[in-house]
Amino acid sequence: PSFIKTPILEPYFAAHPEEEIEMISKEPVGRLGAPEEVAEAAVWLLSDAASFVTGHSMVVDGGYTAR
Repeated sequence: PSFIKTPILEPYFAAHPEEEIEMISKEPVGRLGAPEEVAEAAVWLLSDAASFVTGHSMVVDGGYTAR
Protein backbone atom coordinates (compact mmCIF):
# COMPACT_ATOMS: atom_id res chain seq x y z
CA PRO A 1 0.00 0.00 0.00
CA SER A 2 0.86 3.62 -0.25
CA PHE A 3 0.86 6.14 2.58
CA ILE A 4 -1.50 4.81 5.24
CA LYS A 5 -2.38 7.04 8.19
CA THR A 6 -1.82 4.76 11.14
CA PRO A 7 -1.68 5.69 14.83
CA ILE A 8 2.09 5.28 14.79
CA LEU A 9 2.33 8.28 12.42
CA GLU A 10 0.27 10.64 14.59
CA PRO A 11 3.15 11.79 16.85
CA TYR A 12 5.37 12.26 13.79
CA PHE A 13 2.75 14.35 11.99
CA ALA A 14 2.14 16.36 15.17
CA ALA A 15 5.84 17.25 15.28
CA HIS A 16 6.18 17.64 11.49
CA PRO A 17 2.83 18.75 10.01
CA GLU A 18 4.55 19.71 6.75
CA GLU A 19 5.42 16.04 6.19
CA GLU A 20 1.76 15.03 6.27
CA ILE A 21 0.97 17.78 3.77
CA GLU A 22 3.81 16.53 1.56
CA MET A 23 2.57 12.93 1.69
CA ILE A 24 -0.99 14.00 0.88
CA SER A 25 0.25 16.05 -2.07
CA LYS A 26 1.65 12.86 -3.62
CA GLU A 27 -1.66 11.00 -3.40
CA PRO A 28 -3.91 11.32 -6.47
CA VAL A 29 -7.01 10.87 -4.29
CA GLY A 30 -5.95 13.87 -2.18
CA ARG A 31 -5.68 12.14 1.18
CA LEU A 32 -3.84 9.40 3.02
CA GLY A 33 -5.28 5.93 3.17
CA ALA A 34 -6.91 4.46 6.23
CA PRO A 35 -5.92 1.10 7.75
CA GLU A 36 -9.55 0.04 7.35
CA GLU A 37 -9.30 0.51 3.59
CA VAL A 38 -6.42 -1.95 3.38
CA ALA A 39 -8.31 -4.35 5.63
CA GLU A 40 -11.43 -4.07 3.45
CA ALA A 41 -9.42 -5.10 0.39
CA ALA A 42 -8.08 -8.13 2.26
CA VAL A 43 -11.55 -9.06 3.50
CA TRP A 44 -12.92 -8.81 -0.04
CA LEU A 45 -10.18 -11.14 -1.30
CA LEU A 46 -11.18 -13.63 1.39
CA SER A 47 -14.87 -13.38 0.55
CA ASP A 48 -17.03 -15.32 -1.88
CA ALA A 49 -17.27 -12.11 -3.94
CA ALA A 50 -13.66 -12.70 -5.00
CA SER A 51 -14.03 -16.44 -5.60
CA PHE A 52 -12.98 -16.14 -9.26
CA VAL A 53 -9.96 -13.94 -8.52
CA THR A 54 -6.66 -15.82 -8.80
CA GLY A 55 -3.04 -14.78 -9.12
CA HIS A 56 -3.70 -11.07 -8.87
CA SER A 57 -1.59 -8.41 -7.18
CA MET A 58 -4.04 -5.93 -5.72
CA VAL A 59 -2.64 -2.44 -5.33
CA VAL A 60 -4.31 -0.52 -2.51
CA ASP A 61 -2.63 2.84 -2.88
CA GLY A 62 -5.15 5.53 -3.85
CA GLY A 63 -3.67 5.72 -7.34
CA TYR A 64 -0.11 6.44 -6.16
CA THR A 65 1.57 3.96 -8.51
CA ALA A 66 -0.64 4.99 -11.45
CA ARG A 67 0.43 8.62 -11.43
